[in-house]
Amino acid sequence: MRLVAVNDVRMTARPEALPRLDGLYVDVLGFVRQSSQGAPVYRADNFDLHFEVRSDRAREDCRVVQIEVPSLAAVERKLIDAGIEYTRIRGLVPGTESLVLSDPAGNWIELVESRPL
Repeated sequence: MRLVAVNDVRMTARPEALPRLDGLYVDVLGFVRQSSQGAPVYRADNFDLHFEVRSDRAREDCRVVQIEVPSLAAVERKLIDAGIEYTRIRGLVPGTESLVLSDPAGNWIELVESRPL
């Protein structure tokens, strides 16, 4: 899995959401947790995903973080098994689709399938 980004990605989380982040990012999406104390850091194939713990949960933007996965169908099965709600969206290009969901901290993520060029 890869983060669709040009550098490490930073997101915010309230303290009470921290215990539930591993269920999505490690168990479902296959990230590797880099930090065991304090704010979690998850490693993708290309970049790190850093969480900043904030009790106010103030956000400066509402951008969606895009994550590229090898198989959208396989991740969808894991989401269903984990009881995580998502929305399937058809892309503008025929045959493309993605899964959009909110992580346990309330951050929006979009899952897209990697395709060979």
